Amino acid sequence: MAPRPYWKGYLKLSLVSCPVAMYPVTSSTERISFRQLNRQTGNRLRQQLVDDVTREPVDAADKVRGYEIAKNSYIQLEEEELEAVQIESSHTIEIDSFVPRSQIDERYIDTSYYIAPNDTVGQDAFAVIRDAMQGKDMVALGRVVLSKRERVMMLMPWDKGILGIALRYPYEVRDAGAYFDEIQDVHTPPDMLKLAEHILDTKAGDFAPQTFEDRYEKALVDMIKAKSAGAAVQARKQTAAPSNVISLMEALRKSLAAGKEPAPVAAKKVTTARQKQMRDQPQFKLPIKGGKGAGSEAVKAAPPAAKAAPRNASKSGKGAAKRKSA
Repeated sequence: MAPRPYWKGYLKLSLVSCPVAMYPVTSSTERISFRQLNRQTGNRLRQQLVDDVTREPVDAADKVRGYEIAKNSYIQLEEEELEAVQIESSHTIEIDSFVPRSQIDERYIDTSYYIAPNDTVGQDAFAVIRDAMQGKDMVALGRVVLSKRERVMMLMPWDKGILGIALRYPYEVRDAGAYFDEIQDVHTPPDMLKLAEHILDTKAGDFAPQTFEDRYEKALVDMIKAKSAGAAVQARKQTAAPSNVISLMEALRKSLAAGKEPAPVAAKKVTTARQKQMRDQPQFKLPIKGGKGAGSEAVKAAPPAAKAAPRNASKSGKGAAKRKSA
């Protein structure tokens, strides 16, 4: 099934336009999600609107938006009044200008979308707009109305389509000076800087997001499997915070030495009969895919333990060994 578009409209450059559809790049539906339950009954809880003063339930029809002008003093705004100030949506991403990609401040980047042709008729016009930006390290800036608000969109070629990134407004971005002004100007000694740069070189690699591991998500899955199997969940030990560096140069040398140390060779494992028996036991299998639609399989019973050998068998074996040695 084709993904459902988040927005449909037109991409326009001067007098050239084409129908397009916009799709969110990211998704959080695969994450494990939880429901609020009644601890006593196990039933799901529902939220209810309650008047903050009278504590009486409020019907949805009596709900209205309000802007706080003073403590506990609000101006009520009706939906009709809010609609009157909405930016008129032409369902069009209109390109205003082209700027170098290097000039885009990373702090302004917000939400990403895939933009693709919405029908075969406009594919030629779409390709013209896409290919005009290809190889120039230039991005387009346009405007579009999303969820009743006008957003500035940065457009750039991506594979066969276009990547649209909604940008934040200046009033949404905090000034860095409030956080960095108190950082002292420190002169780094050349030998210390050279050693730190060498450590960076030893850890250099390529960007490979497929190697990223959501350890919290994995821990949640393991915990849910354990609880489903009736096992008790034990609290993890807190990791000790790193101590303050007394000698920075010595810490850099140790970091470099640690990076050069070869991985320890694993000792050959001796598998005992008991270890083999535990290893052969089937594990709990409770598949949880993205935290939704989790199914459970019957837990297979562990195979019966091997019967212990008769005591006299070991004694007879020792006796035979003694006779042979005699």
